[in-house]
Amino acid sequence: MATETEVGELLYQRGWRTTFTVAARVDAWDALVSVIEHGYEDFISEYTNDLYCRNWLHEAWLLLDEHLVQLWTPRIKVLDDRFKAATIDDDGQALGQFHSLPGPDLWWWRRHPRILTGDLGRSLRSAGAIGTAPDAP
Repeated sequence: MATETEVGELLYQRGWRTTFTVAARVDAWDALVSVIEHGYEDFISEYTNDLYCRNWLHEAWLLLDEHLVQLWTPRIKVLDDRFKAATIDDDGQALGQFHSLPGPDLWWWRRHPRILTGDLGRSLRSAGAIGTAPDAP
């Protein structure tokens, strides 16, 4: 098992664009979940790019020292639960129309936002996604 710095460097060597930290990727996952809860309006390409922050965490978990995994897992579980509440499991039917889906262990790729709005909402609806409109202000 490896330290956070070693994992960041190893994943960078494997093709990630920079040497991320766990904190940075958890913060990115938190930010994405928060936006999804209120309605993600950007393009589908931005959404799929944003989902990769969770992929990094998944890859890092296989390499990190156990004490780091234990330290961060509760926060990630809370975020995962919020993501699940804000999304609909369609086994990747809608998102798969726009992006190739990774293996089933990366479950967040098989869900789409419950609130369908903006460019992402239009794209996912065109692929058969069913969701809700954002709440009126």
